[in-house]
Amino acid sequence: MPADFSLPALADTLHRLGLSSATPLTVAFSGGLDSCVLLHALGRLREPLALTLRAVHVDHGLHPHSADWARQAQQACERLKIPCTVERVQVTQIRGHGLEDAARRARYAALARHVGPGGVLLTAHQADDQAETVLLQLLRGTGVHGLAAMPAVMPFHAGRLARPLLDFTRAQLAAWARQENLQWIDDTSNQDPRFSRNYLRGQIFPLLEAHWPEASRRIARSAGMAAEAAELLDELAETDWNGCRAAEEGRLSVGALRGLSPPRRRNLVRYWLRRQGFLTPTAMHLDQVLAQVMRDPPSNRAVIRWPGTEVCRYRDELMARKPHVEPDCGWRTGWNPPDVLEIPGVGSLRAEAVRGEGLSQERIERVPLVVGLRQGGEICRLPGRAHHHKLKKLLQEAGIPPWERQRLPLVYVNGELVAIGDRWVCEPYAARGDELGWKLRIDPALSE
Repeated sequence: MPADFSLPALADTLHRLGLSSATPLTVAFSGGLDSCVLLHALGRLREPLALTLRAVHVDHGLHPHSADWARQAQQACERLKIPCTVERVQVTQIRGHGLEDAARRARYAALARHVGPGGVLLTAHQADDQAETVLLQLLRGTGVHGLAAMPAVMPFHAGRLARPLLDFTRAQLAAWARQENLQWIDDTSNQDPRFSRNYLRGQIFPLLEAHWPEASRRIARSAGMAAEAAELLDELAETDWNGCRAAEEGRLSVGALRGLSPPRRRNLVRYWLRRQGFLTPTAMHLDQVLAQVMRDPPSNRAVIRWPGTEVCRYRDELMARKPHVEPDCGWRTGWNPPDVLEIPGVGSLRAEAVRGEGLSQERIERVPLVVGLRQGGEICRLPGRAHHHKLKKLLQEAGIPPWERQRLPLVYVNGELVAIGDRWVCEPYAARGDELGWKLRIDPALSE
């Protein structure tokens, strides 16, 4: 790490991160010490490095002075002749995620709107922030990927997110700010020890630094080594992923997963979930997933849940999805194709005019259609078959997992089942030859 923060040191960091005059840069500008240093230093480097620079200030509305801080941020940018946008957000889902995490989610969602293709969002995280993150992750019992903490560069929305101050401590930035006579916003909520990061910053790290000088920098350096180890684990997981893919896209083969050693099995499941954008499971939830992998015979309703994620096993496959609202199995309503029918908790049912397939338009032309969900005991005779079959048997033969069966809309005529979602049409309602038909399509509802 550099001995001190300086303009040449920041310029070197920008070069190392691959940020040049061709890269549109957007600074996440809170107005606090760290982001003030970053914005002012970049303002000084703008002409020498021909940087394209703008700023975004996010007003969370959580502090009585937040509107004043937004004005101060705009004024600071005006003095530097740097375009600034203020985004005002509402922080929701606090109960499910906690205030800190909920505010962070709202902030990054707002910032993402300002990062286009090829653009880079710059945040002012520094070495002390990195060390705090490592310690928080350690206390949560995280693995190597968690201990890698915050990467210097990562994909973000349509572009990238970069943290050019990770090599500098808060003390180094404060020294440069005093030297430049900078003024910044002092958010008193950053002193509230009820928040975990503030408690580490105010109570724990001063003790560590008193006994182990430069503890923050050393811990931050360990994050870099953990990041290298995480890259190696990901390379191994990619190899295992290629050998354990199921026939269905995005799913894991249980049989192939069983062939791995327990550490590689755990590593692959974590990697598989991360690559799909799900939160890393806790050790307890990961153990529950792997217990289902090793269970024989499998349970028909094996579902492991944690916030934002469900992992389900059906037969020889694992799949991951966002939690769904369970539909009301008693829901029923009339339908007139080709109108789009919204089904609560399921999605929308559409009908496309085609020839030779789907629901015969002639046979349903003068009769009312009713759409409902499974009650149990339904039967259907498929085209080309002599006998009726129970719907349950058809769904099992088709390998449709139990949690998807309840979401399949059923179409009736005078109480008789005539179509099963977008999968089957029952006799004698199937269009054939050159006959006009309605081909059904389901657009699933967005997950929670």
